[in-house]
Amino acid sequence: MKKIKLDIVGLSYSQTQSGAYALVLGEVSGRRRLPIIIGGFEAQAIAIEIEKMTPSRPLTHDLFKSFAQAYHVNIQEVVIYNLVDGIFYAKLMCNDGKKTVEIDARTSDAIALAVRFECPIYTYEFILATAGIVIEGNDFVFLENIEATTDEKVATSSSNYSSLSDEELRTKLQEALTEEAYEKAARIRDEISRRKSS
Repeated sequence: MKKIKLDIVGLSYSQTQSGAYALVLGEVSGRRRLPIIIGGFEAQAIAIEIEKMTPSRPLTHDLFKSFAQAYHVNIQEVVIYNLVDGIFYAKLMCNDGKKTVEIDARTSDAIALAVRFECPIYTYEFILATAGIVIEGNDFVFLENIEATTDEKVATSSSNYSSLSDEELRTKLQEALTEEAYEKAARIRDEISRRKSS
């Protein structure tokens, strides 16, 4: 399968889920975005490294990097390789100069390490097609809805949205995307997927 390179394009506080953040990855050579909900600790770890801040004591991800470097292990790339029930799966591709080893990791931890090792982040087409958002002009459109008919099913992935009609969900989705509330948009996307599969 062909890998698609991603960059970090945004990190924002969740307005609907206390302590959570929306990490937005963008397709390097395209207009698609992949929002991922992560915890506060991982968001802090990513932000600190992106901003080149130095904490007074090493964070867990800094410790992992120091440990790996002490034994001449380098992370070559991070691959977000699967999406099951709204959960992204990632792996670290590590090399010690002799052999390459795949290590399973939470996606948020993998990205926190990717920014420290300055290694590329990849995913696959089926993940972007399922969970991505594409930018068209100034609007966002969920990829899974591009080929849908006018009576497409639209939804949200939180119980807060389950009582809304499809039209109300479309409106909420557009509002979330206009406000760049990617975490909220991701929840709506997940509810859309849930309704389509039921």
